[in-house]
Amino acid sequence: MKEYIERAESKWLHTYNRYQVVFDHGNGVYLYDTDGKKYLDFCSGIAVNALGYGDQELEQELVEALSDQIGKLTHISNYYYNVPAIEAAEKLTKAAGLERVFFTNSGAEAVEGLIKTARKYAYLKDGSTDHEIIAMEHSFHGRTFGALSVTGNPHYREAFEPMIGNIRFARMNDIDSVMELVNDKTCAILLETVQGEGGIHPATEDFLKKLRALCDERDILLMLDEIQCGMGRTGRMFAWQRYGVKPDAMSVAKALGCGVPVGAFLMSEKLASASLVAGDHGTTYGGNPLVCRAVSKVLDIFEKRDIAGHAEKVGGYLADKLDGIAEKHSDIVDRRGIGLMQGLEFTHPVGDIINRCLENGLVLINAGTNIIRFMPPLVITEADVDEMCRILEEAL
Repeated sequence: MKEYIERAESKWLHTYNRYQVVFDHGNGVYLYDTDGKKYLDFCSGIAVNALGYGDQELEQELVEALSDQIGKLTHISNYYYNVPAIEAAEKLTKAAGLERVFFTNSGAEAVEGLIKTARKYAYLKDGSTDHEIIAMEHSFHGRTFGALSVTGNPHYREAFEPMIGNIRFARMNDIDSVMELVNDKTCAILLETVQGEGGIHPATEDFLKKLRALCDERDILLMLDEIQCGMGRTGRMFAWQRYGVKPDAMSVAKALGCGVPVGAFLMSEKLASASLVAGDHGTTYGGNPLVCRAVSKVLDIFEKRDIAGHAEKVGGYLADKLDGIAEKHSDIVDRRGIGLMQGLEFTHPVGDIINRCLENGLVLINAGTNIIRFMPPLVITEADVDEMCRILEEAL
């Protein structure tokens, strides 16, 4: 394994400080490194591998569908129609309750699509190009220039300034901070329904409902980023469905393909008819038959197995167990989250704790320097939660 790492470090661009492990394969909710060591996975590729690894009844269905599609057609270009993309669009729009979808290659690209949609919608209203978007402090939307511009962490942006202009940042769950920024040029409000990278901060129902009312009153678009918190992780297919606050548009990715790189942005029929038209947006690979076959099969499995309902049940158990751990350790100041998207906030950096867990066969990640993030496959059991807690407590 050390030799593999040395080979990687001699060739890869050093944009990640990676954990010192080389994973080889997975089975169920476990990963195995190239030396054969077994790890309980509570990261799931940062909320991507929702179905775990190699399960005969779940992921095997996805593997078989992908194998079949590879034998037929993997790419054809968006100048033509393909059946997997049609079926994936029908299923995803039904699950989201939004009528139109554009498939992308990643979550960041989906956010780029939201930004372009908002600006085109506003441009068609008055012909002006000076409209503003309100995003949230401590948010994370991706690393491309548009997505980075609406990411509310100055550290990520400062070396790459200037960003795209006319972006304002309000405080999550603080409607007054939003009202201070709203003006006649505001065309959209964009936020993660549950902030992930920013520390596992769910939007409150009151905040979302007040945003929805504000947007309706002033003809502003409400856009929700469900890339990390969507696809069943919070116990609903999409986190906003817990509150009944429907966005005008949203982004989704990560578990949408359960490991196959695909994202999407969706919008209402009303918005679609008043924003992007032919020639405004495009992608070479986005929506190709291979990735859309994955999307179609993933949505089938989620519905058939009630993956979101399972996440709701086991997520409640996980939250209770983490609360119990927090009560016993004075350096844990908060437990936050919904469903199988949880975080423990500490008074100090958590890197050493995560490394000790990794040494003992548990994969965890951080959110910021002082928060441990728990993002397991959505198919975990209460017994898996118990095992995770045992390893974590030993590390603590």
